[in-house]
Amino acid sequence: MEIKVNYLDNLRLEAKFDDFTVIADQPIRYKGDGSAPGPFDYFLASSAMCAAYFVKVYCLARNIPTDNIRLSQNNIVDPENRYKQIFKIQVELPADISEKDRQGILRSIDRCTVKKVVQTGPEFVIEDVESIDADAQALLMPNLASETSTFIPGKDLPLEETIANMSGILAGLGMKIEIASWRNIVPNVWSLHIRDAQSPMCFTNGKGSTKESALASALGEFIERLNCNFFYNDQFWGEDIANAEFVHFPDEKWFQPGPNGELPKEILDDYTREIYDPENELLGTHLYDTNSGNTERGICSLPFVRQSDGETVYFPSNLIENLYLSNGMSAGNTLAEAQVQCLSEIFERAVKREILEGEITLPDVPQEVLAKYPGIVEGIKGLEEQGFPVLVKDASLGGQFPVMCVTLMNPRTGGVFASFGAHPKLEVALERSLTELLQGRSFEGLNDLPRPTFSSNAVTEPNNFVEHFIDSSGVVSWRFFSSKSDYEFVEWDFTSQGENANADEAATMFGILEEMGKEVYMAVYQHLGATACRILVPDYSEIYLVEDLIWDNTNKALSFREDILNLHRLDDDQLEALVERLEDVEVDDYTDIVTLIGIEFDDNTVWGQLTILELKLLIYLALQNFEEAKELVEQFLQYNTNTVERGLFYQCMDVVLEVMLDDDMDIEDYETNFRRMFGDERMDAVMGSVEGSVRFYGLTETNMQLEGLDRHLRLIDSYKKLHTARGNMTAVS
Repeated sequence: MEIKVNYLDNLRLEAKFDDFTVIADQPIRYKGDGSAPGPFDYFLASSAMCAAYFVKVYCLARNIPTDNIRLSQNNIVDPENRYKQIFKIQVELPADISEKDRQGILRSIDRCTVKKVVQTGPEFVIEDVESIDADAQALLMPNLASETSTFIPGKDLPLEETIANMSGILAGLGMKIEIASWRNIVPNVWSLHIRDAQSPMCFTNGKGSTKESALASALGEFIERLNCNFFYNDQFWGEDIANAEFVHFPDEKWFQPGPNGELPKEILDDYTREIYDPENELLGTHLYDTNSGNTERGICSLPFVRQSDGETVYFPSNLIENLYLSNGMSAGNTLAEAQVQCLSEIFERAVKREILEGEITLPDVPQEVLAKYPGIVEGIKGLEEQGFPVLVKDASLGGQFPVMCVTLMNPRTGGVFASFGAHPKLEVALERSLTELLQGRSFEGLNDLPRPTFSSNAVTEPNNFVEHFIDSSGVVSWRFFSSKSDYEFVEWDFTSQGENANADEAATMFGILEEMGKEVYMAVYQHLGATACRILVPDYSEIYLVEDLIWDNTNKALSFREDILNLHRLDDDQLEALVERLEDVEVDDYTDIVTLIGIEFDDNTVWGQLTILELKLLIYLALQNFEEAKELVEQFLQYNTNTVERGLFYQCMDVVLEVMLDDDMDIEDYETNFRRMFGDERMDAVMGSVEGSVRFYGLTETNMQLEGLDRHLRLIDSYKKLHTARGNMTAVS
C-alpha cells in the first residue's frame, strides 16, 4: 500500500492512503501542538486493534457476543535499549465462555498480521528518487532473478521475461503497481492482489502454482483490463474526454440513430441483430455511450473482425459493456497466446453455465489420472487435511470442451464452491480450477460458501450465474453431487506441439465454435505496447441477458447524472422532475447512487453510502413534502445498512416529522428532550432540514466537473494515461 505524507503546520503530518487521511502530531513537550497522536502511538495502537480484530472474527464465526470481552495492550520498554520492547496483550473474557473457545481466542490473537510482520522483521529500503509518482514496479518481486528462465505451458516467453516486459509496459504508462497481499495456504497454490497505487479502484488478482506464475497472471490481467478499458466500465470519464477526438479507441466510429431512434444500419450485422434484438424492440437510443454521456455525438461503436470472413463489424461500446463484463478479454506475449487464454475463459464460463443451469452431474477424475500431477495432488491433500473434502471432476462434457472442475465442500457450514478452469492442456485446466478455488481466500473465507440446493429455480436464476462469474459464490445444485454422472470421463487433450503450438491450439478452439454454428468477432489492441485481444461470441459468451440492453442498461445514468451532480443548484421544478424520474425508474430503491450514475464517491462519505431511497427522501425534505419524506424515513430505518451516525440522524428526523405532521402536537413541547436524546448538532441539522435552511444534509456540493470527488478524479487520471498513449501511438503510425 502506498502511503503519501504531506507536511502541515508546525510538526503536524498528513498521511493519505486509499480513501483515508490520518493526521499525526507531536506532544507539546516535543514542540508539537498535541492535536493528534504521534506516529509511534499509531504504531502501538495498530497491533492492539489488529489483535482485537482477530478476536472479533473468531467470535463472529461462532456466534460469541463480544459485548463483555475487553482487550488491552501495554508496551514494556527495556531500560537499557528503548527499541527492545515487550508488547503485553491481555484479554478479559466472560466466565461463561468455554475453555475451548478461550484457547481459540488466544490463538486467534497470535495470528495478528501486525504482530507477525513485527516478529518477522520488516526490511526498510530508503532511497532518493526524482519523482515518487514515476517510481513504478521495481520492487514488485525483488528476488526474481533475471538470469532465470522458467517456462510454463501456454506462455511463449519465460515467466521472468514476461513479468519484466509487463512491468516495463505499466511503468511506461505511469502506472505505479503495488502488491496488496499474497496468499499461499496450501502447497502449490499461490494468489496475490495487485492494484494501481494512485487509483486503487484499478486492481486485479493473479493465481498460479508458483509465486512467479501468480504474479505473471495478475500483471497480464491488469494489462488486459487496461487495453479493454474494463477498469473504467460504467463510469463517467469527464467532459474533456467526452469531447475529445476519440473517447474509447482511435478507430472508434460514431453513428446517429434514425429519426425515430432506430438502430443505425452501420452497426452490428444480420447475425447479431437476430440475437440482440429478437423482438425488434432495441433502439439506437438504447445504446448511447455511458462513459461519455455525449448523446449528441451519437452511438460510439468499436470495430471487431468477424472471423468467418474477415469483415469488420461495428459493435456499440454500450452493448459490450452491458452484456460481457470482462468475459473474452486477454493479454499475452503474442496474439496467439492471448487468443488461447481468451477462448479458454469463454469455454470455461459457457460450459460452467451449461453444467450449473442444467444440473449436470460430472464424472470424477480417476485417481490414476490425478496421480500424474503430483503438485495438484499435494494442494488437494493440503485442503483435505484442513477438513475440506475435495471433488475433482471432468467438465469437458464427454471430451467436447477443454474444461475441468474442482469442488470444495465445507462440512463446518454445509457450503460448497465449484471452481472451473479451462485450457487445451488438461493439467493446466485442472491447475487453474484449483488455484481459482483459493484465489485471495483464507481458510476462514471458506466459511462463507453458499449451501447447495434442490431448488432448480435458485440455480437457473440469471443472477446466480452472474455471482458465479464474479467470484464463484453462486448456488450449486445438490444433483451436481450425485455419484451417477451424466457423462463418461474422458482424458482429453486439445494441445499442439512445436513453435506454433498456441496458434494451432487457438485454431482448434475457433474450430469448436465454428462447428457449434457460432460466429466469432475479435478486436486486437496494441496501442499500449502490449498485445491484447477481446473476443465476442454472441449467444454464447454473454454474462447478462440481452434484454438488459432495453430494461436495465447502464446508460440510464444519463437521465440522472447531471442533475444529481448539480443537486444543490436545482430549483424546485427541477427537483420535482428529478424525483419523479427516480420514482419511475425501474431500479431497486436500495441501489446506490454510485452505481446509478457511474461516479466513484469516497466510501467514507454520505455520497458514498447514498441510495436512491435516501436521495428521494432528501429531495422531498427540500421540497417540504413531509408526508412522502416520513414514509421514506420509515423505510430507511427498517432496512438501514448505512452508518450509525446516519441512522441516528434519521431516527431524529422520524420523531420530528411525527410531531410536525400531527395537528395535536407542537414541536416546542418536545424539542428539549429531543435535543437531550440526539444532541444539539444532530437536532439542528434535522430542524434546519424541515425548516428549509439546511438542504441535502451531509452531501457536499459537486458538479459535472467533479469538484471535490478525489476518488473519481484519480480514476479519470488513470484513464487519461491510456488515452494519451493511444493518441500518441496513432500519431506515430
